[in-house]
Order: sequence, then C-alpha cells, then structure tokens
Amino acid sequence: MFFNFIKNLNPLIKTNKIKVRDLGILNYMDCFEIQKQIQNEIIQIKLNNRNKSIPKNTPNYLLFVEHNHVYTLGNSGDNKNLLFDENKLKQKGIQFYKTNRGGDITYHGPGQLVCYPILDMENFYTDIHRYLRDLEGIVIETLNFFGIKASGNTNETGVWLDVGNINERKICAMGIKVSRWVTMHGLALNINTDLSYFDGIIPCGITNKGVTSISNELNKKINVNDVKKVFIKKFSEKFNAITEF
Repeated sequence: MFFNFIKNLNPLIKTNKIKVRDLGILNYMDCFEIQKQIQNEIIQIKLNNRNKSIPKNTPNYLLFVEHNHVYTLGNSGDNKNLLFDENKLKQKGIQFYKTNRGGDITYHGPGQLVCYPILDMENFYTDIHRYLRDLEGIVIETLNFFGIKASGNTNETGVWLDVGNINERKICAMGIKVSRWVTMHGLALNINTDLSYFDGIIPCGITNKGVTSISNELNKKINVNDVKKVFIKKFSEKFNAITEF
C-alpha cells in the first residue's frame, strides 16, 4: 500500500546526469545501430517502470562521432535532392542512406562535430519544439565563443549566418527522432569540413542558400576537440545537467 502510494505520487525519478561518449570514426549505419540500441534500452526501462513500485532512473547520453563520407536522407526528404548518381557516389567514396530522422538530405564527413543526444526528455522537459531551439542555442553559443555570430532561422531548422541577407549560409544541420520521449539523431556542425561534398546534394532541400564551416569563416583550421569541449559545457548549462565521462 505504501509503495503504491509512492508510485502514484512520484512515478518517475528524474536524473540530470548525461554520459558523454566519443565513438571516434564510425560508418553511419554502425552508429545508427548503436543509437537505436541505446534508445530501445531506455524505452524498455520506461516500460518496465510502469510495473515497479520504485522506478529505475533512465540514463541520458551525449554521443560524439566522426563519420566517413555519407549523405543521409530524412523521412520527409526528396530523393531529387541527391544530385550524384550511383557511379559518382562510388567514384567519390560516398555512401547514401535513407534514415528515420526528420528533415531532408545532408552530408556527414571528416571535420564535422556530429553529436547525437539520446535523452529521456522526461528527465528534463517534454517539448520537442523547445528541444530543437535549445540545440540551436547551444550551437549558437559555441560559435559565439569562437567569434562567429550565428542565429536560428524562423523558416528553417539549424544554425545560420547572415540570416535574411543574400549570402545567408548554414553552418549546422539538425534532424531528430523522438520515441516515447526518448531522442535520437541530432546535429552536425561544420568545423573543418570539405564543403565541396555539399555539391552532390541540395542541402536540406534548400536551393537558394549556401553552407559554411568554422574554418571557412575564420580562415584557419580549428581543433575539433576544442569545439567539442565548449559544446559540452554549453550543453550542460542549457540542460542544467551533470556530464559524466
């Protein structure tokens, strides 16, 4: 009786701890399977908690990875936004996958900060729109640290430079999927990215805007780990979280 009372009073024990994991260089689909496995494990804990008097904490993860050259098409994307044919993809060593995140087509490759937060949003808040805006805010604050003024775009997801001007350009792409309030996928921030690989796609299906990178804006290469450290700090502050390595 007492445990049932506790269950009804406080059905979820929240945690603001986030485990940070660096997966190194990994093919896209291998990383996708890791994401899916972690997401499923968290969802299973949530389902099991329904039948427990004292529920178990659900973990949160911040995964970092560097992908080999790949184009990924979101579940709302258009195949026509892939400009290279199969032979061209093979010639340039680029993989192509359709995936279950939101958004259209984008590129991942060396020199990007790719981050996949796998969070139980019930540990923080349950608002997908706010979550996307918070991710944008974290990237904007990170870029500001390196002297780059960036902003969101009311018409498009992601982080941009010179919004509203003729030379408006995207520096960070985003796409997520949420199941039972558990997130997967995330963002790709161009740091030392070879921007020529964007020639094979219409990035995010947007024809009239360009792409850029931190090194392109600052005219010098930047240590990816330096950007990662700032990003983790800003992420922790935004989510009032404790990061564990």
